Amino acid sequence: MTARIIDGKARAAALRARVGEQHAAFERAAGRKAGLAVVLVGEDPASAVYVRSKGKATEAAGMASSTHRLAAKTSEGDLLTLVRQLNGDPAVDGILVQLPLPGHINENAVIAAIDPNKDVDGFHPVNAGRLASGLQGFVPCTPLGCLMLLKEELGDLSGLDAVVIGRSNIVGKPMAALLLAESCTVTIAHSRTRDLAAKAAAADIVVAAVGRPEMIKGDWLKPGATVIDVGINRVPDGEGTRLVGDVDFDGALSVAGAITPVPGGVGPMTIAVLLRNTLLAAHRNAGVAYEKGSL
Repeated sequence: MTARIIDGKARAAALRARVGEQHAAFERAAGRKAGLAVVLVGEDPASAVYVRSKGKATEAAGMASSTHRLAAKTSEGDLLTLVRQLNGDPAVDGILVQLPLPGHINENAVIAAIDPNKDVDGFHPVNAGRLASGLQGFVPCTPLGCLMLLKEELGDLSGLDAVVIGRSNIVGKPMAALLLAESCTVTIAHSRTRDLAAKAAAADIVVAAVGRPEMIKGDWLKPGATVIDVGINRVPDGEGTRLVGDVDFDGALSVAGAITPVPGGVGPMTIAVLLRNTLLAAHRNAGVAYEKGSL
């Protein structure tokens, strides 16, 4: 058996196309474009690449994109002042502060300062609480993208056993909440879980978001399991480097039923969901209705 490769690029392209179509209708109804403001503090190379990609994708969908680049030495107070200005700007529907921030800035304070109705990253405590309580709110982009891939691959997830390996506020915890809402039986595991391999071997769904290259081995998996690999790790490869996930992809291919590749799996979905969240925010902020289920 060879696992099916879940093509995140193709599925993200389809979502971006739907967002573009829905945005055109929004623009006609609202008389303006949806607006996303991205804040980048410092010169972290990976963050700079992500910010450029987000800006290009936003503009490709027809939305207005603005990027605020601040020096690494920017004070927490100055960053919070910018966030408050963006909160009050009616042309800005979504605010994304690129993480990680420099060490002298309290990330939690910055996230909490964002208007929850413009928190398209879904990190604000209000939105985290809404997700945990089963209420409507913005959901972090990566786990929501993972859920979309799972539902397109498997259809109804009800009753399936799922293991989420990773417990971050950005991926692990919201992923578990989303799977619970789909009536999965969910185990949250992590790098310190005892007999992690046995936990993974019992799961119909494995979501790997632990941040350790190729940590999850193929022989850990239940035959036929669906594997969503969130990890993006750069490892040495001869004189250069290459990207690998948290799952030993080659080892998993002969065991899993379906698996996302790295790159080309979850990553493209993250940006597509960000556009979706921004468009939903724009509809709410402008008081424009949208067809439920279209996004």
